[in-house]
Amino acid sequence: MTSGEPTVERLRDYLRTLKPEARALLIAELERGMLRGEQAAGSELILAELRRAIRETGQPVERIGDAARLFFAPIEPFLVDGPADHKRLGRIARMSLEPIWQWLARDLIPAEVKMIGEDVNRALLDDDRTKAEQLTRVLQDRAHQRIKEAVAAVTGDDKAHRRLAVQVGTPRALNDLATLSAVLAHRELLSDLARRLPSHLRSFERDQIDGVKSMLEAASVQKAPGAGATAKADLFLYSLRLVMSRLAAPWQLIRIATRAAESDDTIRIAETPCAVAVTIVIGELESMVGDLRTQLRAHRPVTPLLKSIHDTVRGLRTEIDLSGDSPWGRRLTAIRTEVSDVLKAEIETTPGRVRRLLRPRPAKEIVAGSLLDATDVGDVEMLVEFVGACRNYANELAVNEATTRSYSELQLYLESGAKVLLDALRQAGDADRPFRQSQVDAAIRFCRAVFGADYAGLLAKAAEIALQVPAAERKPVRA
Repeated sequence: MTSGEPTVERLRDYLRTLKPEARALLIAELERGMLRGEQAAGSELILAELRRAIRETGQPVERIGDAARLFFAPIEPFLVDGPADHKRLGRIARMSLEPIWQWLARDLIPAEVKMIGEDVNRALLDDDRTKAEQLTRVLQDRAHQRIKEAVAAVTGDDKAHRRLAVQVGTPRALNDLATLSAVLAHRELLSDLARRLPSHLRSFERDQIDGVKSMLEAASVQKAPGAGATAKADLFLYSLRLVMSRLAAPWQLIRIATRAAESDDTIRIAETPCAVAVTIVIGELESMVGDLRTQLRAHRPVTPLLKSIHDTVRGLRTEIDLSGDSPWGRRLTAIRTEVSDVLKAEIETTPGRVRRLLRPRPAKEIVAGSLLDATDVGDVEMLVEFVGACRNYANELAVNEATTRSYSELQLYLESGAKVLLDALRQAGDADRPFRQSQVDAAIRFCRAVFGADYAGLLAKAAEIALQVPAAERKPVRA
């Protein structure tokens, strides 16, 4: 018996002791979490064992997750884990799926969701996945048709539009419905395209671009002859989204537009169907800037995000001629201005925050045995690293002047301030030594970010020596 089997057996024994109501509640909560993308460790194993117990006892239970997850399976490549009020073209927030499912079951097609959903769950309990998928396709077709009718019924009526949005219950209700409806309409073609696309495109160059273009054109040809321009545009949009998900550098999607136009001129690019690729990339860039603002506000590391923003801005500016007055050029200018404003606010406050933490204090201001707040030190260390990262991306992000000035201030202050802190540590008494040592430790961390590990290592050794000064040689530190 393997080491994992006793644990599984104990889990089975425990789940068998649960009352039917508790099993149903646990299944519902786990499946709701999976629907929202919140899959905890071991949840699949627990669900499998719960379902085994259900089959053994014949216990009837409402299972909201399986039918819903199968229904939304074609949407998976187009989900985003960000906020529900995002503005990414052709994407839908994962957290919006549960409200949409509830709206379908409550208001739009309640009878179909109830009847087919129960049939899907029974098929899955019988391990007949083929039948479950056939039933799901029927439900998807019905939902697609009724969503189209519901949206058409409120077209031109602002009050009805708002009422429908409230019923759906997501911040971007009508956009979410449009995305869901379009993907369901083209799910077979999109699934086929997803199978044929390379799983990973490290570099999107001419040969790869031509191969992908051929696939997109083939998908368009397969579309029913009577399909209108809107349906074909939707298929192209979501096809491009699939391509973007396979790119190592997502911004390179714009290359399919410049290749189609055989030019970097915005007017010629805008005349091609591939122009939407540029719109998609700029929309992603705007969302990344929103994420940057959120992450900075939450004191989280942003260096990978900074690099993505920098690479996208540079890609747009080098691959497309945006020097003239064009809608894309204006949007990019506005984005760079916003990024600059967001970054400057953090960059310019960093030297002051370092000074406040490392300011030499007279002994009378220090509470015996106190230390610098570890959270404050961690936040400031992250900011120091952030300013250093901004140096690498300053040109494209329009923060050259602010970054250069702040980084120079940090270098000068840390170089001179560290010596003062070491002197204070040498002269510290028993009461103030812990605080002064915490200041030196913080200075070491900041210096590691600015001057490198070797410099920080020398400073750490100097701190060890300072702590070894005999008590008789110490003098009280004055203001």
